[in-house]
Order: sequence, then structure tokens, then C-alpha cells
Amino acid sequence: MVGVSDGPGPGRAPAADAASVGRPVLSLALASLVEQVQAHSGAVYLLRPDEPVLEMAVTAGMPRAFAAPWERVGLSAPIPVADAVRHRRLVWVAGEEEMARRYPRISVVLPYPFALAALPLATERGVYGAVFVTWPGAHPPELSDRERESLSAACDRLALRLQRAAEENRPVGPEADVIAAPAPGIAGTLGSLEAVRMVSRLPYGLVSLDLHGRIGFVNAAAAEMLGRPAAELLGSKPWVSVPWLNDPMYEDRYRAALISQQVMSFVALRPPGEWLSFRMYPNTTGLSVRISRARAVAELVRRAPETEAHPARLVTISQVLSLASALTEAVGVQDVVQLVWDEVAPAVGSRALVVLGSQGGRLHVLGHRGYADAHVVERFNGLPLSERTPGTQALNSGVPAFFDSREHLERLYPGRHETPDGFAAWAYLPLIASGRPVGTCVLAYAEPHAFPADERAVLTSLGGLIAQALERALLYDAKTRLAHGLQQALLPSTLTPLPGIEAAARYLPATHGMEIGGDFYDLVPTRPLAAAVIGDVQGHNVTAAGLMGQIRTGVRAFTTVGQAPHEVMSSTNRLLIDLGSELFASCLYLRLDPERGRAVMARAGHPPPLLRRPDGRVRVLDLAGGPLLGIDAAAVYPTTEVSLAPGSVLVLYTDGLVESPGIDIEDALVELGALLSEVGDQPLETLADEILRHSAAARERLDDVAVLLLRARDDD
Repeated sequence: MVGVSDGPGPGRAPAADAASVGRPVLSLALASLVEQVQAHSGAVYLLRPDEPVLEMAVTAGMPRAFAAPWERVGLSAPIPVADAVRHRRLVWVAGEEEMARRYPRISVVLPYPFALAALPLATERGVYGAVFVTWPGAHPPELSDRERESLSAACDRLALRLQRAAEENRPVGPEADVIAAPAPGIAGTLGSLEAVRMVSRLPYGLVSLDLHGRIGFVNAAAAEMLGRPAAELLGSKPWVSVPWLNDPMYEDRYRAALISQQVMSFVALRPPGEWLSFRMYPNTTGLSVRISRARAVAELVRRAPETEAHPARLVTISQVLSLASALTEAVGVQDVVQLVWDEVAPAVGSRALVVLGSQGGRLHVLGHRGYADAHVVERFNGLPLSERTPGTQALNSGVPAFFDSREHLERLYPGRHETPDGFAAWAYLPLIASGRPVGTCVLAYAEPHAFPADERAVLTSLGGLIAQALERALLYDAKTRLAHGLQQALLPSTLTPLPGIEAAARYLPATHGMEIGGDFYDLVPTRPLAAAVIGDVQGHNVTAAGLMGQIRTGVRAFTTVGQAPHEVMSSTNRLLIDLGSELFASCLYLRLDPERGRAVMARAGHPPPLLRRPDGRVRVLDLAGGPLLGIDAAAVYPTTEVSLAPGSVLVLYTDGLVESPGIDIEDALVELGALLSEVGDQPLETLADEILRHSAAARERLDDVAVLLLRARDDD
């Protein structure tokens, strides 16, 4: 991981907002790199000196708006340039499918066929930034050796230049983007004037678009089909100057053609009833568009764009799509807070945030980031909603509030000192989900910050997405607390001490679902003997947990009245059947007699225990047994007596410890036996942790895991 210091120093880039000095170092390096590897676009990022954020300094070959959601990205963001910096290596994404699998947030915004390579700008002294370049989707699935060498060499050279600039305190910052110039003219045998005349005579429309989508040439037929004079079209974007092309889908086709470098087409309706076909031919300097009257309209017709539709700005759509994709990954409240910090704050330039909720008529701090003094944030906690403050006002009214300076805030809310010292501008975004307020997101800025109308619209839209994620997260956290409380109530909080027996236990719920399940264990003291039990009810839900509690209670009751092991199992089996549940359960029951050095066991479809003898030898106990509990009311459960000398360790477990996809259970038991032989003489609490740490199945936690360790000791 890359560390973040408080200011510039060795291994840090100078401030990315400083003006570039001298030659355009970044632009020249990027343009040369793109040309060397025959890529069609790329960008250079610089690492901020005062925060773990990468800022885009220059782009080449594509409009900067295409990468708008990633103008500023945190080092922890799941995108290629951040991965390249964190791991100090080249990141290669071969195409559309791999991008969707590894970086779904990028794929949602740019769902086009293209390949991408990202590399860190790093020397032995530190990291200064990152570079990415892209190729059309037709690029081979692997980088060639020449491409890898060229990329690495170019990034190493640029990193050294950035290192020298930092050592000499020369600022290197944003530079003008490198947009390809038009090709230098048509073949000499055909003059440019004659070429224009030839194109003007064609019966179909021809339009030239630059990389930004602006019209640079339009012939007479195209102007007629678009219904606008050529003079009004030149220099404009078709989806801006032609109302019936004002649909994000058509703009998306232009993006898709440029990024993938593949021919794209669409059909649009020119009111009142004329269908036109648009076919776009891209290269690295722009697009040529052929417009013709559509034939076979029954096959090509698409829904006409709404005439009332409002213009959709590319950056707004991209940012909303990117965050919407990211928020689907948030589970709990703290996940939402961290995601807003990682994704939203860097993109909008915010340096701190607080997420507030309401509880009992008062504000409640759900989470915060970026504040050096947490006590400042805690001032929000417990604030009555009746108080007139920016936070309560946004939550009560559902109306966002933007304060471009401290003076602005203090003018509207005189005498309020709840906002943290050191910040100079704030955005208070009400989080409204399902028609009701669920909280407020406060974004703080280090410097005075103007909030133009388009930025306010973006932030308000993002607030809606954050609210939906927060509502789900609050519900998830409430269910999780309920599930954990139920689980803790059903399992023993501590293991009852048994004479002559040392015990330790562990329980891990499956990570899928509600993190609650049907695995259980218990120790039951009786005189003069003692009993231990472990079992597993089907399922990972409240029903399984409730049934588990009933079985555990039944086992204790049957043990207390003095039933023998086989009788306890038979009685529990009938109890489960009488309860009318459709779930089954496995169970292993032991009657322990440490004074005589023995244990009597009864098994109902449960994995066999392991026994480690005092000399370190380990074996899997081959126990007689009966069917799962809850299947056959007449089932018989034979018992097996096992010698239990002082120092012996019994390992009882549920199948979640040894069952894992791709791993044979026999192999897992062999590995567990080898571990017990090696470290089985450790204290039981340490041994329990070692068993879980070495279990692949326990790490994956596809199923609940319960482990109960018993060691016979000589109390004499």
C-alpha cells in the first residue's frame, strides 16, 4: 500500500493544482507513449501531496468528459489506475467481458469493447501517479512483449522526471489535453475544393465530427435531412443543435464508436414521421457520419425520443451511473459511509463528510471521515431535530443546502458553531428514500467552494442514490443485530466447567444470508459424569436457529433426567419429529467419565470426531451411528466407548469446518489430523484459533462452523 504523508517530500508528487512550468512534460510523454504502443487514448494521473487521491492531469485521444467519474479517485477505489499504484505493477484488462468481471463500476459507465493497461509512475523513492492507455476492442487478448517493454520504459522515464521535479521543487500539474489534429489533407491529385464539390453532390448526408462530437463539416444533403442550415450546425453537437436527436442513446453511440473504434449505427425519427439511418465511422481524429433515409423501417424502428426530454449532460450521467453501480455493493451502514468517502468525496473535491440519521427525535451520527478531531463531529450527536441548524433543516425539509463560505453559513445561521473548524464550504444533502428522510450527508470543503447549478443537480441526484443504499443498510444492520442477538441467546455464553475436563469452543456463522445458522454445541454437568453435544440443523436462517435452540434444550433436559447416550439421541429424534419441522439435524452426543478415562458416544449422521492421544498420535474415530435426527421415529442410535486418557484431546466439529468446494473431505481431515499432531499440546483456546485459521472451509464460510475441543486432565 502507498502511504500518505502530510506534505510534499521524497516519493511524493508536487501539488497537482500548481501551474505547469516549462515544456508540457506530461502531454509530450503521454502523446509519445500512445503513439509507441499504437493505443488510441490515455491519461496521466498525479498523486496528491496532501491526501491519498489521484488527480487526472492530462488526457490524450479522447474527450476528458469520457472519464469524468474518475477525474479524482481515492487510492482505495476499485479501478485500474488505483490498483496499479497500490500494487506497484501493470494492470491489464483485455476487453469488455474482463472489464465487467473485474471492474463492474467502469463497465456500467463505459459498456464498450476496449482494452486497457494501467501502470504506476514510481521510482525506488516513491510513487508519483499513474498512467492508463486504451486500445480498440480488436486488440489481441494479451499485451505483446514490445508493448509491455514500451509501456514500462516510458512510465519509468516519466517517473524519473517527476522525481527530479519534486527534488528541485518544480511544480508539475495539469496540462492541456492532447486531442489529435485532423489528417493533413486529401490526396494531392484531388484538390480540397473539388473534394467539397464532390461530397456536396452525393444524395446522402455526410457529417464530420471531431473527438468532442462537434460538427466540422456538413454537406447539403445532411443539412436538409437534419432540418437545420449548415451555418447553425457547424461547431455544434448534433444532439444539442438538433432537438429530435436530443436523446442520451444517440450520444452514447458516438461514445461507443470513439472508445471501441468500431463502426456504430442507429435509427432516429425526424418528426413527424421520417426515419433516418446514421452510420458512424471512427478513427483517432474523429468520426465520419453517413446519414440516409432508413429502409426496412419495420425491422429498424426504435422508440422515438420524447420531445419533452431534457438534455442529458455526459458527466452527470457518468457520475450517477458509476456511483449507482458502486452502491449496489454496500451492505451495512459503514459500507455506505466508506463508499461515499472513497467514490463521491474525491470526485467532488470534498475533504470530509458526515452521514447523519435520526433517532428518537434527535440527530445521530452514523459515520464520518476526514476529521482529525472526532469530538467536533460528535457535536451532531443527540441534537434535537427541533433545533434550527443546517443538518436538522435539511433532514426536516428534504431540501439540500449549499454554503459556499463560512460567512454564508454564519449569515444564515448566526451563532451556530457546530461545523468543524478549518473547513470553509459545505453541502447538506437530504437523504430521501421511499418518500421519507433517512438521513443527511454533509460534505465539507477545505476552501470556499462555489456550487453552480449543474453541480448542485449532480449532488442532489447522488444524494438520492446514497439514501436508497443507506435505507437498505440500516435495515440490514437492524436484521443483523437481531440475528446475532438471537444466536447469542441460543448458544451458551460461556462453557460450564466440568470436573476433569478442559473445554474451548468457537462458532462462525456463514457469511451468506443473515449470518445466523443452526450449528450448536453445549456442555451439561451431571453427577458424577458430564455430557457434551454438538450438532447442525439444516439452514442459515431464523427457523434453523429456533429449531437448534429447541434441540439443545431437549438434549439438556434428557441428560438431566439421567438418560443414557443412546436414549438421549432417540428422545431428541422423536422430539424433532413431534415438532413437525421439515428440517433435519445431525448430532454427536458424548457421556464423559474422566475419572475412569473413557467417553461413551452416540452419533446421528454427524461427522466423526478426531482424537489426539497424549503421545501426539491422531486418529478419526470410527463410531457406530444412526440416521439424521427428524427422519425416522423408530431409529436406533448405537453407542461406542472410547478411551480418554489424561492429556487426550477430542475435536468435535460441524461439516462447515471440513467441507469446501474442490477439496476432498478425506484430504481436509488428513490436514486437520496433521495440524493436531503438531500443535495439539497448546492451550485449547490457542488450539481452537489455529484450527480455524488453517481451515480453508472456515475462511470461505459457505456454511456455519462450530468447533468444540475437550481435553481430559488429571485433577489429582
